[in-house]
Amino acid sequence: MSLLGALDRIADTPTFDKAIAPARAAVRALLRPQGLKDLLHGTWLGHPLHPVLAQVPVGSWVSAGILDAVPPTRPAAALLIGTGVVAAVPTALSGAADWSEQEVGVRRLGAVHAVANTVALGLYVGSLVARARGAGALGRVLAYSGLGLAGGSAAIGGHMSYAQSSGVSHSATAARGLTHEWIDIGPMDDLPDRRPALRTGEGQGVPVPLAVVRRGTRVDVFVGSCAHLGGPLAEGTVEQVRGADCLVCPWHGSAFELDEGQPRRGPAATAQEKLEVRYVAGRVEARLPGRHLEG
Repeated sequence: MSLLGALDRIADTPTFDKAIAPARAAVRALLRPQGLKDLLHGTWLGHPLHPVLAQVPVGSWVSAGILDAVPPTRPAAALLIGTGVVAAVPTALSGAADWSEQEVGVRRLGAVHAVANTVALGLYVGSLVARARGAGALGRVLAYSGLGLAGGSAAIGGHMSYAQSSGVSHSATAARGLTHEWIDIGPMDDLPDRRPALRTGEGQGVPVPLAVVRRGTRVDVFVGSCAHLGGPLAEGTVEQVRGADCLVCPWHGSAFELDEGQPRRGPAATAQEKLEVRYVAGRVEARLPGRHLEG
């Protein structure tokens, strides 16, 4: 087993679920305004916000560690530590917003990640206090302890992102299973108006679900797995969200513009994979966009 592979055992263990549930409920209550949640998810950015914000405290604290190692530059380390402490607040809020909408295994690891980061933050605050009181040596010990803990916690965050697919686009992953040829969706007249319909595309071994929406004489075709957590978009609804016709996921309510597939409401932060469409003798055909095709 790999070093970080051991984290999967934590993700499989329900021991602390009773403690995690009220914490999740509290986060959801605190971040109830949809606009605030979308801001923290990064829906407006087209990319999860948490890993962007995390660069500030991590970068500040690593840089402070370097300055602390060189006696003449130690006074400047306190400024970087303080920058990291301040930046940790919005970083934690964005992480909490994402964590509250993830599947159970990610929530379990995320709880460990959050506790470790909280302790690391406390160590850095203690380091600032020690330095202000003239106890520089203690301040450095606390700071390096915080850096070690924050580094370990960052590794847990990386495992959540890459090994457990937290924050990645599940629709992009599903799109890679589709054939690169035009897919026959069927007669346009067979598609219900303004209601998602399930169709399948020929895949590289297994069929890939597609969510198809007709609006009059226009048809939009999406990969059927929601970008957020792979929810079945063909079982969703078509709704007006912030002035745009959107395909809404039935699992967590993410809303994607029908015109471009961009997210209009989270928790999804990335666009939904949309296929090119053409009409041939009353039938609809769809194909992956150029970014997925070989040159």
